[in-house]
Amino acid sequence: MGRVVTITAPRQVVLEDIADPPLGPHDVRIATIASGISAGTELASYRGSNPYLSKRWDARRRLFDTSAEPSLAYPLRGIGYEEVGRVVETGTEVDAARVGDLVYGTWGHRSHHVMAANEALARRLPAGLEPRLGIFSHIGAVALNGVHDAAVRIGEAVAVFGLGVPGQIVAQLCARSGAHVIGVDPLAGRREAASALTAIEVGLDPADGSPAEAIKALTSGRGADVVIEVSGSGAALHEAIRAAAYSATVVAMGFVQGEARGLLLGDEFHHNRVTVRSSQISGVAPELAYRWDKARLARTALTLVADGTLDLAPLITHTFDVEDAAEAYRLLDQAPHEALQVVLTFPEADA
Repeated sequence: MGRVVTITAPRQVVLEDIADPPLGPHDVRIATIASGISAGTELASYRGSNPYLSKRWDARRRLFDTSAEPSLAYPLRGIGYEEVGRVVETGTEVDAARVGDLVYGTWGHRSHHVMAANEALARRLPAGLEPRLGIFSHIGAVALNGVHDAAVRIGEAVAVFGLGVPGQIVAQLCARSGAHVIGVDPLAGRREAASALTAIEVGLDPADGSPAEAIKALTSGRGADVVIEVSGSGAALHEAIRAAAYSATVVAMGFVQGEARGLLLGDEFHHNRVTVRSSQISGVAPELAYRWDKARLARTALTLVADGTLDLAPLITHTFDVEDAAEAYRLLDQAPHEALQVVLTFPEADA
């Protein structure tokens, strides 16, 4: 028997027993070592604000349909997309994959997962990478995709709004690309973490005054060459637009849920010819589609961690045994000032 984390209703989490999935001849069975909790998309499902819980996503037309049954409904089993595990069993026809291989992927908060052997081979951890850091494959891909969408250039001033985990990675990527990064977040601990990791040169607290005004002052009145909004707040997106230079681009990475309160499109957006570009991991920029896909983004993100370009280990602030998953969710929901990346561990991987 395996185990899976289930959200039974908003803010209600239990651990359930589930049958182990069957192993096909060309498959491998993976025991989960660690699984990260997303404080964005996943927490939206925990809180009940994810639009998939109230609307149906029509993948063919790429529209939400409010007249149909929602795409998701409680209970939500095995939610999550930041996993790393160890191969513990191989199918009868598997030659290349081996028991003991470390594999990253997105299979949710469950103790075991069955994956095609060729996929497992493509998702082996880079040599020398600490296993738990494999949880950053997906969120690292999200961040890298956002930076690609921003087309950051050497020497540019980049403002990053929101210094949670994806924002921290975005800021590091921009800084390592030769940009001068300004970070904006109301939580002092996040600003301090980004500064300590040399991801930002300046950290701004919105409580101290308008970040846009400060960013204009820091850039001789010009504004940021690129702004990347990662918080998912409508008011923050508005301030990000205000901070952008004339005819500059704002990349909207944050998952805004419900009405984008505080977003006033008749103000600086209209008067400064600002481009707002959505960045979402369901796809890459069309001009990059021949060379880049989600798999390459994930591999690249982990390679950058393995070679020391990205320093992500300090972002893991809390680790919980999967038995305490409910407590882990409560921490992220109620005390975001205390946590960045929260990780669940599974003792089954050590059995």
